[in-house]
Amino acid sequence: MVKLLLGRDDVNPDKPDEAGLTPLSQAAFNGHEAVVKLLLGRDDVNPDKPDEHDRTPLWWAAYNGHQGVVKTLLARDDIDPNRPGIEGQIPLCLAASNGHKGVVKILLGRDDIEPDNPDTYGRTPLLRAAKNGHEAVVRILLGGTTSTLTSQTTMAEHHSCALLKMTT
Repeated sequence: MVKLLLGRDDVNPDKPDEAGLTPLSQAAFNGHEAVVKLLLGRDDVNPDKPDEHDRTPLWWAAYNGHQGVVKTLLARDDIDPNRPGIEGQIPLCLAASNGHKGVVKILLGRDDIEPDNPDTYGRTPLLRAAKNGHEAVVRILLGGTTSTLTSQTTMAEHHSCALLKMTT
């Protein structure tokens, strides 16, 4: 069906809905990897187009833990993996917050990822993972040992422990 629609001259494959979500964003949100690849194969689709809250297709794929879509999007040169969306959250922060360790590993495998990048409220990926109890993601973000911590990460860990104590 998507191929049929994309073959028409009167269909705009990058037209957003009322919330600014494009067909690519919707496909990334729902993890439809084949549709994402089909849309990315067109010159008239912006792969890094944000919606009204600055959420990009990569942002949505990371948020929902769609590893295949994340890999597909990151294979392109025109995707910014550190582009913040709503509340300044980058894709790594979303994946960490939601416990998507596969996506966290994929993102950390890149040289251009900023692993200590805080959101608007100062919450780093480590803090979000710790707050939500995602031990495996915390271990990945710490690199397997506590000796690799930066001062900002140490502060985030301290704050996340305080938050955990407050919520229990």
